[in-house]
Amino acid sequence: MMAHTGSMKDLASDDVLATRAGEVPALIETARLLVRKFRAEDGDDLFEFLSLPEIYAFEPGKPIDRATAGEVAAERATTGNFFAVELKETGKMVGHLYFQRLNPTKFLTWELGYIFNPAYHRRGYCSESARALVGYGFSVLGAHRVVANCDPRNEASWRTLERIGLKREGHFRKHAFFRTDADGNPLWHDCLSYGILEEDWKR
Repeated sequence: MMAHTGSMKDLASDDVLATRAGEVPALIETARLLVRKFRAEDGDDLFEFLSLPEIYAFEPGKPIDRATAGEVAAERATTGNFFAVELKETGKMVGHLYFQRLNPTKFLTWELGYIFNPAYHRRGYCSESARALVGYGFSVLGAHRVVANCDPRNEASWRTLERIGLKREGHFRKHAFFRTDADGNPLWHDCLSYGILEEDWKR
């Protein structure tokens, strides 16, 4: 993991640009990507991957149709928790990030999440954009801690978290369920808990 001092100057030196201190970012730029607010016209790109059954292997929900994808994009354009990840070279939106301040807010903890189009996996886009957003959280938003959770079976996800510097802090057995079997019994799954502190990020 790269060392970060926590200043905007040093953040920019890592090819990250952001808005004024204290604001939810309207734009973060990395070497290959733009992390930006959603636009209503992102619906078609969102449909490409949120319509795939494989996306929901470790997530709640079910595949959506094109009309619903358009509605989701329009809704996210009005909120500050979801961010589109766009290829600078082509303008293609290839995934999205989730970054939400948790309650109680005085604890200064943000939760990170992400889903990317499988057609663009294994190219480092998730790590690159998530690292930039975590850096923004510490350097600009004043985060004390960033956390994330994932299913242990989702190796690609927890390896991404470790790649950008988060540490595995817990393994919760049969922590939650998103679905039931044919008889209505919960299909419980385990959960891995990850986190990183501001002082860890600055090392």
